[in-house]
Amino acid sequence: MTTTTGGPSGRTRPGPSIGDVARLAGLSQQTVSRVANGADNVRPATRDRVLAAMDQLGYSPNHAARALRSGSFRTIGVIAHRLSRTGEGRTIEAVVEAARVEGFTVSLVDVASPSQTDMADAAARLTHQAIDGLIIIRAEDATPASLALPPRMPVVVSDSRFIGHLPAVGADQAAGTTTAVQHLLDLGHRTVHHVRGPLDSGPAQIRADAWAARLRSAGRPVPEPVVGDWTSASGYAAGQRLVLDPEVTAVLCANDEMAAGLMLALHEGGRRVPEDVSVIGYDDIPLAPYLWPPLTSVNLDFHTIGQELVTALLTQMRGGVGLSGHHVLVPTRLVVRSSTAAPHG
Repeated sequence: MTTTTGGPSGRTRPGPSIGDVARLAGLSQQTVSRVANGADNVRPATRDRVLAAMDQLGYSPNHAARALRSGSFRTIGVIAHRLSRTGEGRTIEAVVEAARVEGFTVSLVDVASPSQTDMADAAARLTHQAIDGLIIIRAEDATPASLALPPRMPVVVSDSRFIGHLPAVGADQAAGTTTAVQHLLDLGHRTVHHVRGPLDSGPAQIRADAWAARLRSAGRPVPEPVVGDWTSASGYAAGQRLVLDPEVTAVLCANDEMAAGLMLALHEGGRRVPEDVSVIGYDDIPLAPYLWPPLTSVNLDFHTIGQELVTALLTQMRGGVGLSGHHVLVPTRLVVRSSTAAPHG
């Protein structure tokens, strides 16, 4: 890489070279090259001398050339949708942390929609930016057949629906939902109402299907779910509807944000939580224990999911597992707090 600076004659001069660094550090070019390429066989004191010389001269190694020599750009591409959502944000945070430990950086693209076209365009953009592998956070309405991916690109999907089709890591959302519904039935509630996520969301559909299946298997009525959009405002709107029905004694919300909005609407409508209505959320966000009352929630281990995504991708990149061989289903667990209780009276 070179930088150009106009001199009095208008000519340009190259930026500092590896030879300049070697002369300033009083070392060989081979030693400087080993430091620039991250080799392990360099003494700490020598590495410090080289790095200090690089800083003084403003030298930056040519990473593209390093990638050609090593066969790796040390970069992971990540495609996400709706970064404002808790699950996406916390999973990406965990991916970045796990990648950093392995010496990789992360290049992120947030697509406008989870359509097949947008996903394919994002994958192409990241490929052109020189990545070693690709992580897709929430494929949403894509399917294993429709998801277009770059040929021979190592890839892993954070979506349990893809397990068995592509390398995938997902939370056992069906089991978590079933446990939450059973908890409310065991407390004595006749049935459980549901505030679900958007109709075009894969995770929302998994949770809604598991909720309905558990009620049916228990021989209980399956109320019409109220559709939300993951926001507290949509949970509040759902609560304004449900508070009007005196038969509602238990509600499972598809995430904690909607549960928070629901509880406010119930409070404003004169329904106490949990004395009159028990409420369960989903995700177990850091705020959940500090709501009033503290929210019972299905815990998703986003930290483990992010770590497993990076592990699955690096395993492929290192030739350990084929395209469909790596899959992890991360367990969920119900964290019981004060927002659930036996029905009053």
